[in-house]
Amino acid sequence: MALIKKPVTGMKDVLPAEMQLRDYVIGVIKETYAKFGFTSIETPCVESLANLNSKQGGDNEKLIFKIMKRGEKLHIDTAKEENDLTDSGLRYDLTVPLVRFYANHANELPSPFKALQMGYVWRADRPQKGRYRQFMQCDIDILGEPSNLAEIELILATTTTLGKLGFKGFQIRINERRILKAMAAYSGFAEEAYDSVFITLDKMDKIGLDGVAKELEEDGFSKESIEKYLDIFRGLEEKKGLDAVRFISDTLGEYLEEGVRDNLEEIINSVESNKAADFELVFDPTLVRGMNYYTGTIFEIAMPQYGGSCGGGGRYDKMVGKFLGQDTPACGFSIGFERIIMIMMDEGFVVPGTSDKTAYLIEKGVAGERLSDIIREAQEERASGKQILVVRMNKNKKFQKQQLNEQGYTEFKEFYKNPLN
Repeated sequence: MALIKKPVTGMKDVLPAEMQLRDYVIGVIKETYAKFGFTSIETPCVESLANLNSKQGGDNEKLIFKIMKRGEKLHIDTAKEENDLTDSGLRYDLTVPLVRFYANHANELPSPFKALQMGYVWRADRPQKGRYRQFMQCDIDILGEPSNLAEIELILATTTTLGKLGFKGFQIRINERRILKAMAAYSGFAEEAYDSVFITLDKMDKIGLDGVAKELEEDGFSKESIEKYLDIFRGLEEKKGLDAVRFISDTLGEYLEEGVRDNLEEIINSVESNKAADFELVFDPTLVRGMNYYTGTIFEIAMPQYGGSCGGGGRYDKMVGKFLGQDTPACGFSIGFERIIMIMMDEGFVVPGTSDKTAYLIEKGVAGERLSDIIREAQEERASGKQILVVRMNKNKKFQKQQLNEQGYTEFKEFYKNPLN
């Protein structure tokens, strides 16, 4: 039987050049985050369906790759519905596994706990360019820190990492879920309609104010509420940063929970005063973030020059309580690892230290003491810090060198059976 040559639909093989870049980026991420006090953890790729379907993952819960029960647990003949056949699934993100991990090990962990988790996740989504069903996520989270020190550290750690990877001129968009709710309440929308209003607001950058107004009207909301809502954004058109935060706070008045304005101002001031990368912190009251577990500050990495976002996160103080039985302050930031890799590859990024490598091409027939001497020379160069590839010489030496050159080998040493050749 012939083997199937293609990988599973929506997943991909990683070639050496990309793998080299991925390893480099992972190294920079781990080294930088370690300097901010984050420690690496690892969780299984398989979680129980009860955890994955805990109403914490939003629409991702519809995209779970489910795993059939095994052995004595599997009763196909008597199964009446899907739940009779499945009991676990592949994780669709790293947040749910982290919360389960923390609930199991809280007594063994420091408080606050600063976690770094990198690993593959799986979603039965429609694959497209740069978006596969299996992809790497990179998350940092702080659990047990109730103050905005968590947000400040997360933003500084993430932006410092992006700066070390060569990214400049990007934005960190920031908002507050409590501001979103206060704007909706101030405008007269019913609380049960908030999610619908937020879904439409999230399209503001694509459809504009008029488009938002039209869609809200089509959803049956009153013109009075819609106009009052959009007037907030019209008043923000000429305002940025702290001025925009203060305008929102003054407009919403008692609808906005006390302390929200001071919280945002302190985050913005602290980050702007201490940033180590070239980026802009932008207050954006249209930022929603889709996950319904966010309870406070939310943020997103925007890279307009590359046409999209490259990660995001926020505070989720109620999620741990679903597993632990008591609420625990929590805040996280996820870098869009796959998106970053795609951008760096498209830009032709060269991994430092990989453009000066030497290949030893040894003619077939070279053996015995001469072969041993060649390998000894290679070992000495490796010991001095150089990268040396030792391979047999192909008949088409020119094409072989061309392929090796594409892998970063810029110097070649040729060894023949007869040294006079």
